[in-house]
Amino acid sequence: MAFITYNHVGIRAMAACVPSRRVSNADLGYLIPPEEIDKMIRSVGIREKRYADDGVCASDLCFQAARQLMTDNDIAPDSIDVLLFMSQTADYRLPATAPLLQHRLGLAQTTAAMDLSLGCSGYVYALSAAYAYASLPGVKRVLLLDGETFSKVVSPYDKVNAPLYGDAGTATLIERGDDFEPSHILLMSDGSGEEAVKIPAGGCRIPATAENLQPVERADGSRRSDNQVYMDGMDVFNFTIRVVPRTIRELTERIGRPLGEIDYLLFHQANRFMTDFFVRKLRYPAERVPYSLDRFGNTSSASIPLTIVSELCGRLGQRTETILCGFGVGLSWGAVYNVFRNCRISPLAEYRPL
Repeated sequence: MAFITYNHVGIRAMAACVPSRRVSNADLGYLIPPEEIDKMIRSVGIREKRYADDGVCASDLCFQAARQLMTDNDIAPDSIDVLLFMSQTADYRLPATAPLLQHRLGLAQTTAAMDLSLGCSGYVYALSAAYAYASLPGVKRVLLLDGETFSKVVSPYDKVNAPLYGDAGTATLIERGDDFEPSHILLMSDGSGEEAVKIPAGGCRIPATAENLQPVERADGSRRSDNQVYMDGMDVFNFTIRVVPRTIRELTERIGRPLGEIDYLLFHQANRFMTDFFVRKLRYPAERVPYSLDRFGNTSSASIPLTIVSELCGRLGQRTETILCGFGVGLSWGAVYNVFRNCRISPLAEYRPL
């Protein structure tokens, strides 16, 4: 496993943006028997999601979040040294989206810009990459944009995935500074579980064709094409209950901090049943585990920063200890011990076309 410690770098500011369009799980009667909908909502913990309109991408949501962050914190565009864009729903197969955002945000041409692609563990991995860049000589500020529009790759007739996924974009400003305490990160992966969550077609191994673009009825009665996301819910559940509590315990043991002394434990917002299991297994106070999935659904890699913005804005003190834990497609997972020091969080924004 990769265990990494970063010194004198940390999160200075955060912002997030969600689409204005609400999609309620109570309206899934066309897919799920009406008498089972309430039970499903209670189990997964998702009442509604936000869906981006046609033509609105993850980059648009991230752009608005970044503009708000820069405005609220008086960040000059030419002070950003590195721009990272984390997403599995990029604008195009090429070019990469990060250079497009560099141009849209008016950042200097001396800004390094690159895309990262990972699923529900993506924010933890991207935060590690951002900290690594910020630790280098010649780099002081890194702007990490993490967004997903999974509504565009989920079939509305998929009984497993249609109730789950929503869209969001986030912005995190990472800086180098002597006031930041050490951050400790565990990162792990297991590619033998690639089939658990997958979009089989549309890449170079299985290109999109007229045939695989057509929805096909599956064994559970769902209809989706091979260009839309598939998830084996039981495989994912078994994977997460095996690795997530163990990873958090290992992280706290390595850094010598009792879990009960951590102010907040923030999980990727997969579903409520799963997260409640982690909390019970870890014997951690449930009131210190923020949730946003009831209003925004599973926003994949964007779910952790979205939860920080939507649930902890105005609640972080001068010093707040947290553990952030992401897990999912790949399979990949990771956890970070991060101390927020005077972090400025902007109020959650709704997307408005420019």
